[in-house]
Amino acid sequence: MQRFEGKVVLVTGGASGMGRATAKRLASEGARVVLTDRNAADGAKVASEIGDSALFIEQDVTDEAGWATTVTTVRRHFGALHVLVNNAGIGGVMGANPEKETLEGWRRIHGVNLEGVFLGCKHAIPAIREAGGGAIVNISSLAAMQGTPALAAYGASKGAVRQFTKTVAIHCAHRGYNIRCNSVHPGPIETPMLQDLLTRGGSMDGAEGRRKFIESVPLKMLGKPEDIAAAVAFLASDDARFITGEELLVDGGMNAI
Repeated sequence: MQRFEGKVVLVTGGASGMGRATAKRLASEGARVVLTDRNAADGAKVASEIGDSALFIEQDVTDEAGWATTVTTVRRHFGALHVLVNNAGIGGVMGANPEKETLEGWRRIHGVNLEGVFLGCKHAIPAIREAGGGAIVNISSLAAMQGTPALAAYGASKGAVRQFTKTVAIHCAHRGYNIRCNSVHPGPIETPMLQDLLTRGGSMDGAEGRRKFIESVPLKMLGKPEDIAAAVAFLASDDARFITGEELLVDGGMNAI
């Protein structure tokens, strides 16, 4: 199915994990894909794997001037921008609770996870509007729906992304921009970020952390990056034309507990 034939998609954090899977999924459905990341080597590799329909741009999503340049480059290279996937994000150190989290850590996490999403929306909305409309999908987290005492900054940043998504959706709807904005909320997904979280700053090693995560999921499995890519593809496509300002949980049932 070529749901994105003739569409240009920008995916941040596209060098690995969910961003990589999303870029490949949308390209497989006909999109011309621009993927960005700070990891230039891996990002260029993903673009090469996709082929001529992909372009890699090295980007720090916390840099506003860089966002302006990125959107301009996308439009110059492919002629338009129809879909933005704000996927770039970072985690925290397990145990960084409201008493132990540092101000530096708090600001760093919010800079990427929240300010990066804000800047992406700010600079992409005019371009998507000029292309006749499209969609924005922001990657939030299950952490936006629940208390996260061991990851205070991370949970707060993802909760803010959830709210900001609704704000962008209503802003665009009220102005008749024909831009939908929704958020995807992954549970535990097998990505480098999850592995890093399990092996850094916790009392359990990666294998034990993985086992406990799996036991906490009603479906008794971890999600795959491709599960998130499928959710993004749906929300970014015309199949979701009447959906905006909503959140889609992809968490194996964890939020239903």
